Amino acid sequence: MKQSRELFVILLIVCGISTAAIGQIIKGEAILGLNLTQVEGDEVHGFRKPGLNIGFGALIPFKKNWDVCLEVTYNQKGARQKDQYNDTDSIGNIITGAYKLRLNYVEVPILIQYTDKDFITLGAGFSWGRLVGIQEWEHGNLQATTLSSGTYDKNDFSYIIDVRIKVYGPLKFGVRYQNSMMKIRTREFSDFAGGTWTRDQFNKVLTFKLVYIFNEEKSTSNLKAPTP
Repeated sequence: MKQSRELFVILLIVCGISTAAIGQIIKGEAILGLNLTQVEGDEVHGFRKPGLNIGFGALIPFKKNWDVCLEVTYNQKGARQKDQYNDTDSIGNIITGAYKLRLNYVEVPILIQYTDKDFITLGAGFSWGRLVGIQEWEHGNLQATTLSSGTYDKNDFSYIIDVRIKVYGPLKFGVRYQNSMMKIRTREFSDFAGGTWTRDQFNKVLTFKLVYIFNEEKSTSNLKAPTP
C-alpha cells in the first residue's frame, strides 16, 4: 500500500511536468555506468563492490536550462570484503571474515536538473528501487538468502545527487551519489567473546557513467525560439 502511494505521487509529478512542457521537445538519454557500492551497517567498510548501472531516460524541459529527468535503470549494489583471517569456529567450520553481497535493483529515479553554460549539469532527486536479485556469501560460502526469504526489504527508497559534464557534443560524463533513506535490513552480529549487537543497514552508491543525450540541440533551439 505504501509503495502504491509512492508510485501515485511520482505519476502525478510526471503528469504535471509533462503538461507544463507541452510544446517542448523532450530529450532522451542512454546510460552506461560503473557503480562502487557499500552497505552501511554491515561491519564492512569502503566502496569496494563494483556493479553495473545501465538504463535509459527522458529529460523534460520546463524552463530555460531546467529539466526534469525520469530514468529507468538496472542498478547493482552490495558490499565486498576479502579474507581477514583464517580460523575455525567451535564446530570446525573455516571462518575467514570474507563477505560479499550482490543486490540487483530495477530503479526509477526522478531528478530536477540545472545546466549552466551548456557545460555542467547539477541535479538532485529521489529514486525508488525494486529488488529483483540477491546473492550473499559469508566466509566464502553462499548463504540461503533469496528474494522470498524476507532478509532484505524488496524496496529501496533513496536520495540522489548528480553532476554531469559535457565531454563532446551529446556525450556527458557523470558522477552520482545515492543513499538509502530507509533501512534495507536489520541484522544482529556477534563476536568471538559472545557479545551481540544489532545494526540497521543502508545502501550507499557512487556511480561513474557516460550519458548520451538525444534531441539536445533541437530541444535547446525550441526553448530559445520566440513564442508566436
